Amino acid sequence: MQELKGNKVYLRALEMGDLDFLYQLENDTSIWEISGTVTPYSKHVLRKYLENAHRDIYDVKQLRLVICLHSGTTVGLIDLFDFDPKNKRAGIGIVVLRGTDRNMGIGSEALALLIDYAFSTLEMHQLFANVGKQNEPSIHLFEKMGFTTVGVKKDWIYSNGTFFDEILYQKINR
Repeated sequence: MQELKGNKVYLRALEMGDLDFLYQLENDTSIWEISGTVTPYSKHVLRKYLENAHRDIYDVKQLRLVICLHSGTTVGLIDLFDFDPKNKRAGIGIVVLRGTDRNMGIGSEALALLIDYAFSTLEMHQLFANVGKQNEPSIHLFEKMGFTTVGVKKDWIYSNGTFFDEILYQKINR
């Protein structure tokens, strides 16, 4: 993999040492809505996941990378999912765990690094993102990074007794 390094962050593969961070992130109920999670994950299950995290994107159709500050501090995860090499497209998602690490350019730099990797190395033609209409920080991030709205899925997400729309964003590699 090419070096995925920016001014503030770098992206790296998951390692077994990420177990505690992954456990914290996957069991944070405040982000379950964006991850589609509905039950907690055990460390055992996450350890098994990490044991297979080295598998090739062409095999498992996804790539999860860790977002790290240059100090080595782990701050989030960024993913390519639904990887479709035939049609040259993939979904992209990002989460920065702690609120204190948000709105500092970390997410936009991590997203820029993965977009460049997807377009140049993986030769993707397009990336897409699904963002809940109530998730204003993510809407701002994806629009800032050049994603455009291509559709709205009405009443797509059910949360706390209410249905919310989900916006489908797309970025074409021109």
